[in-house]
Amino acid sequence: MTKINLIGSTTKGKPGPGPGNKGWIIYVVGPFLGVLIGVVGYFYLDKEIKETGTQIAMTRKEIDRYKAMIAEAQKAKEKQRTLQEILDVINTLRKEKSFAARVLDQVSVKKPDKLHLESMKKVGLKLGMEGVALDDETVANFMTNLRQSTLFSNVDLVVSEQIEQSKVKLKKFTLSCDIVSK
Repeated sequence: MTKINLIGSTTKGKPGPGPGNKGWIIYVVGPFLGVLIGVVGYFYLDKEIKETGTQIAMTRKEIDRYKAMIAEAQKAKEKQRTLQEILDVINTLRKEKSFAARVLDQVSVKKPDKLHLESMKKVGLKLGMEGVALDDETVANFMTNLRQSTLFSNVDLVVSEQIEQSKVKLKKFTLSCDIVSK
């Protein structure tokens, strides 16, 4: 039977692993390669950390910029809302102004010649009028004329009394009516 030595010989002059042969390269180069890989890995990870930190800083700046833009947009919306409210008030005043002119025009057109209005008071859609007339018939004609108008409703005589001015007997009256808004 033949014996084969696979481990190698430790005798002088025969090749085999050991410190006396080229095996010392593994003991020197191995740790050096390990340190070299560690240093390269450290610098690579350090570079990645710095790049990530830079990206985070840039993202935070963008967030701050967007927050400022959102704040400006909210201020602009608030200003727009305020301006819209002002425009609504102006439009309401314009409508009321023209509406008041229409009311005065209708009262003037419907008023008989023998009647004098002393005061008019508008509260909401209620209109009160005080005046003097020559007689009850003139007051009744005025009330009828107002009822025929599409602008007035519920025309009522509140007070009617006889007064004397410059030795002439007159009828002092107070009317109330509703204004029909269109």
